[in-house]
Amino acid sequence: MSTQTLSPSTAAPAPLTIFERYLTLWVFLCIVAGIVVGRLLPGPIQAIGRMEVAQVNLPVGLLIWVMIIPMLLKVDFGALSQVKSHWRGIGVTLFINWAVKPFSMALLAWIFIRHVFAPYLPADQLDSYVAGLILLAAAPCTAMVFVWSRLTGGDPMFTLGQVALNDTIMVFAFAPIVALLLGLSAITVPWDTLLTSVVMYIVIPVILAQWWRRRLLARGQAAFDAALLLTLVLLFGFQGRAILEQPLVIAMLAVPILVQVFFNSSLAYWLNRCVGEKHNVACPSALIGASNFFELAVAAAISLFGFESGAALATVVGVLIEVPVMLLVARVVNASKGWYERGAAGRRAT
Repeated sequence: MSTQTLSPSTAAPAPLTIFERYLTLWVFLCIVAGIVVGRLLPGPIQAIGRMEVAQVNLPVGLLIWVMIIPMLLKVDFGALSQVKSHWRGIGVTLFINWAVKPFSMALLAWIFIRHVFAPYLPADQLDSYVAGLILLAAAPCTAMVFVWSRLTGGDPMFTLGQVALNDTIMVFAFAPIVALLLGLSAITVPWDTLLTSVVMYIVIPVILAQWWRRRLLARGQAAFDAALLLTLVLLFGFQGRAILEQPLVIAMLAVPILVQVFFNSSLAYWLNRCVGEKHNVACPSALIGASNFFELAVAAAISLFGFESGAALATVVGVLIEVPVMLLVARVVNASKGWYERGAAGRRAT
């Protein structure tokens, strides 16, 4: 999704754009539109679903590129030189993103999907739901982090450095972590398709984005937002029957995602306080630790499991709740600044 460009000179939080602020509404409308289109025009939707090469759907692949590349344009890999300036906050965020979040989500998926909600979910989709949740948690957020950082007065150079470092690690770590956790969950995935997804949706977009970084036309931004919404319409076109027959599925899939967001953001925020990091670093650290690169998760879910899979639906639920939940987290860290600084100042003094 789109964000305004972050600059180190940014002094005050910039407001969300209309698209960002009402993303949940747009996603809900896409659900309705997708269900209607899927019911009225099943032939064209199925034809789009068959346009694949090596299990990668070409129309969706193109739309995903249009979504991902503009986000990666905001990542300055030159900011990696700033990492040492905020090593405590960087360390906390890396720990949450790569050692806690994917594994805690796998545990939450096992608890909620395989046990608590299992009697109410389609039995043949349980593995797919678990896989989608794991894919969602294994990809740290790239673009919306800049928005959350602005809204919490976050240090812009820390945010740039952390996102650049996360994206660098993601190129190498996303596939192994996903394969490990899916294997532990007794879910078999083809390595060639997983690696193809990494190349198509991480490596190539990163290269193109850095080449194109200074050449993006501002007038094209609306097309990027539209690409996200069109992809969601297609997804829900395939998922329409399942949603109508199982209206509580989305609510049940949202539960482990919500628990994960609150757990990881709280843990990152508290750990930053424990190590004496500044509040304007702890805020984006907590938000980076809690949010997800759901565009990548959606693309990988479609490539690995298909349009009509529970995995694709689970990743889209992440889109549905991302903005309102992260706005709530941003409000909490802003409101708790006094409490945070009293504890962090004591840690720095010792």
